[in-house]
Amino acid sequence: MAGINLVKGQKIDLTKGKAGLTHVIAGLGWDPVASKGFFGRKKQANIDCDASALLLGENGKLTKETNLVCFHNKQSLCRSVVHSGDNLTGEGEGDDEQIKINLSVVPADVHKILIVVNIYDCVNRKQDFGMIERAYIRILDGSNSQELVRFNLSDSYAGMTALICGELYRHGGEWKFSAIGEGAHAVHIDELARRYT
Repeated sequence: MAGINLVKGQKIDLTKGKAGLTHVIAGLGWDPVASKGFFGRKKQANIDCDASALLLGENGKLTKETNLVCFHNKQSLCRSVVHSGDNLTGEGEGDDEQIKINLSVVPADVHKILIVVNIYDCVNRKQDFGMIERAYIRILDGSNSQELVRFNLSDSYAGMTALICGELYRHGGEWKFSAIGEGAHAVHIDELARRYT
């Protein structure tokens, strides 16, 4: 069963009416834009996109350095957020990278989990998100992998080297998801994370 499709700016309750929903997965996918090669054959550029999660406090700031979960720090200190590992190409069907979140053990001082994607080594490789297509973020029920929510990132992100995809956030004792879909300039995830310190 497909999840609810959101558009940019929409928000949705994740846990309201779903008392058993404690584990969710943020799945992210993308494909390199096909380009013409010799004799009209299509080839694809090798673009290494990296998904990350920033655990933010009520003030919108990183509560501690270890609350950046990414390819070089695969889990938060509290172990509530765990990265699936690095996909170097974006090839193949389904999610390219996943971030698993145990909502029941997210520390009380964490109010938002911001999901972002950036392009590894984008300056040297002269790459940006205009070279990516069919990008999406979706939230799955961690217990059965059923898709709950999907947000297709269909805006033009040419010239951008980072994408702020969406966020899970606390609201009145429940968890919600917000579809953000904003482009940004950040050559490395650490640079993007510094904006939240």
